[in-house]
Amino acid sequence: MSDFLLDGAEPEPPVTFQLDTTDTVGDVIDVLAMEAFATGRQPFARSKRMERVRPDAPLRPTGSRVLRTSREENREAVLACGDGWTLRSVRWRGASGMVEVTAVTDELCASVLEEAVRDAIEPPPPEENRVDMGFWHMGAHGASRSQRSITAATWPEIRDNYTASAATAVDRLTAVTPDDIGGRLVLLHGPPGTGKTTALRALAREWGKWCQFDCVLDPEQLFANPAYLMEVAVGEDDDDRRWRLLVVEDCDELISGEAKSATGQALSRLLNLTDGLLGQGRDVLVAITTNEPLAALHPAVVRPGRCLAEIEMGRLSAAEAAAWLGRPEAVEGGATLAELYALRDGRAAVIPAPSSDAGFYL
Repeated sequence: MSDFLLDGAEPEPPVTFQLDTTDTVGDVIDVLAMEAFATGRQPFARSKRMERVRPDAPLRPTGSRVLRTSREENREAVLACGDGWTLRSVRWRGASGMVEVTAVTDELCASVLEEAVRDAIEPPPPEENRVDMGFWHMGAHGASRSQRSITAATWPEIRDNYTASAATAVDRLTAVTPDDIGGRLVLLHGPPGTGKTTALRALAREWGKWCQFDCVLDPEQLFANPAYLMEVAVGEDDDDRRWRLLVVEDCDELISGEAKSATGQALSRLLNLTDGLLGQGRDVLVAITTNEPLAALHPAVVRPGRCLAEIEMGRLSAAEAAAWLGRPEAVEGGATLAELYALRDGRAAVIPAPSSDAGFYL
């Protein structure tokens, strides 16, 4: 525990920070970085988050004095200072990072931050076959977003991987522009291995000029925590004002017919994001993937006007699967895309035979 008295003619009560054995060495650096700001000696603060941080970037001005460093499993932190300023830099696994500066004046704060992050970011990879996607999760210090460049084929390159009805529906979806948007929900449903996630990656490339795609890694937390939902839904006011699409994968329990009783307010918050007060004034779409058949979903999710697109990603028929493989005798009862890749590559693939209780997809 450390006590710090505020500067000035009339001292304020002390600011107290407490640490215990549950804290890490990185937490100590976090606390020490706040001292000058908390006591008022450096009342101005600025910060910047970055992706693709160069491994050799120092993330601090030349000539700064390093006070503390820590290297943990998932992050590396440095506390440094100079004349009238203090800096904390953090690198996370995956090449993301953050620099936070406090200083005696806002001008000094801005100049130190600018020098610390100058030339710190790797140039973006070639755009061919890649798209930037954000990833949200709730961490120990609140909601956090990181951005990655992921591989993504164009839709024409993978169109033949889907049933005729699904391909036609995705054709219409890829052609959508901001002026065409009615409903705010994109619903992809079908058995595992039918290419739902691959189709969304292709859609991210097709919509890349006007829509930013963000994947929510912990949807159960998102719709259970109003503060987290507001952080993700509202976004930044100074961004480029592109539309955003939040990708929520495999959320069967959230949108099932029993969702209201099973998940409390989570379903209501999802629906409010798509066409309620929360979604008003924000250019946000939501894409949901589920393994459940359409008949098993909550009626409120698929009511008319709510979905921009509702697409069944089903198993390829026997004829479509044979055409995909180029071996007419290989598949008798149809197959998923994952099963076809296994067959093509010579790996074992179990193709279930059709049955009377196979359900919605066969």
